[in-house]
Amino acid sequence: MSLNLDGKKAVVAEVAEVASTAYAAIAAEYRGLSVSDMTALRVKAREENVYLRVVRNTLARRAVEGTDFECMQEGLTGPLVLGFSVEDPGSAARVMNDFAKENDKLEIKMVSIGGKLLPASDISKLAKMPTKDQAIGILMGTMLAPIEKFVRTLVAPTSKLVRTVAAVRDSKEAA
Repeated sequence: MSLNLDGKKAVVAEVAEVASTAYAAIAAEYRGLSVSDMTALRVKAREENVYLRVVRNTLARRAVEGTDFECMQEGLTGPLVLGFSVEDPGSAARVMNDFAKENDKLEIKMVSIGGKLLPASDISKLAKMPTKDQAIGILMGTMLAPIEKFVRTLVAPTSKLVRTVAAVRDSKEAA
C-alpha cells in the first residue's frame, strides 16, 4: 500500500528528526530475510535503543539531507533497512553486526559516523566501541591508577619495615 503525500511527509520528518540527533547510521540490505527474522532484528534494536526503519530510498534521501548522514545519499539503492544509534555510537553497529553474523542474508552496505562514510567492513570496529558506561569505567580506571601507585609507593617503606621486624621476630623465636 502506497503512502499519500501527507504520510510521506510524516515519514521524512520522523526519520530526519532521528537522523539529526543520531550518532551513527548503518544501512543494510535485507533481501531474502523472512518476516520473523526482521521481527527479531527489530526486537534486538528496540532493546539496544536503536531506531530501525525500512524507508523508501527517495524518502530516505530527503530525510538525511542536511544531517551528518548526507554522505549516505548516493548509496541508498535497493531494499535497505536503516539503523540509527540514538544513545551511543556503537549500538546500531553492534545490533546489525551481531544479526548479520547469525543471518547471512542481511548484508551491511554503508556505515556512517560523524559525517563520514566508512567502508562496510568497518562495522566491526564501530561495534567494538565501548558503551558510555564502559568508557566512563575505563576513564575512571585510568585516572585512578596513578593515585593507587602513589599510595602504594608511600606505604612501601612502612610495610617493608613491618616485614623486616616480623622476620627478625620469627628468627629469634626459632633460635
